[in-house]
Amino acid sequence: MKIKRQKQAKKSISFYKYNFNFREPFQVLIDGTFCQAALKNKIQIKEQLPKYLMGEIQLCTTSCALKELEVLGKQLYGAKIILQRFQVRKCPHVKDPVSASDCFLSMLQETNPQHYFIATQDHTLTSGLKKIPGVPLLYIVLNTIVLDKASPASLQRVQDVQLGALVSVSQQQSISSLKEQQGLSRTDAERRGRKRKRKQNNPNPLSCLKKKKKKGGPTAPLKKSEEGEKKKRSRHKRRRTEAENKTADSTS
Repeated sequence: MKIKRQKQAKKSISFYKYNFNFREPFQVLIDGTFCQAALKNKIQIKEQLPKYLMGEIQLCTTSCALKELEVLGKQLYGAKIILQRFQVRKCPHVKDPVSASDCFLSMLQETNPQHYFIATQDHTLTSGLKKIPGVPLLYIVLNTIVLDKASPASLQRVQDVQLGALVSVSQQQSISSLKEQQGLSRTDAERRGRKRKRKQNNPNPLSCLKKKKKKGGPTAPLKKSEEGEKKKRSRHKRRRTEAENKTADSTS
């Protein structure tokens, strides 16, 4: 029976890891009813819960849960001593405490963004938690801790993600981190308010070079002019030879 229960817990944990991005150390939010049941059944929460969840955990509660045990009096004094050993997470009811069930529901909001496991024996609280997708529930049966199966709300959320109707929690986190890296998470007002600084461009290295002096050799147009002069000179020579021939014929 113990091996079967362990396999079922492993299957449920992998479901929440894969679909709702749960990671170690697992945060377990505990109320007074769970501590009272553990005390009654002689369960060591700090020792048995990490073994059952097969990983590191952080046991925590809220000030509202502690206040509720104080109001109930001596009957739950042992549960109060156990609950006081856990970390106290901040809740929005510091000045005006509410019941532990209302406090836990407000801490989880609509999507359980902090990835809490909830350990409780309160049936009214569990019925409310099953309406929120991605909330693992822990409770005590006789002398054993049990991780409840995934709720219909969790299964429906996974099905919607697979069909493409919704984006999973892990995908939302990866998209938001990519937007922050690219600077796209800022609002339009912040983008308009910030002016882009112009980069200081270095001067063109070619413009810094000294101008080379022109060599004394003849350029291309000068060569053409010289060729033209040579041709003219050759024409003058022809004219002179023709004139000399005429004078020679006349004298003869």
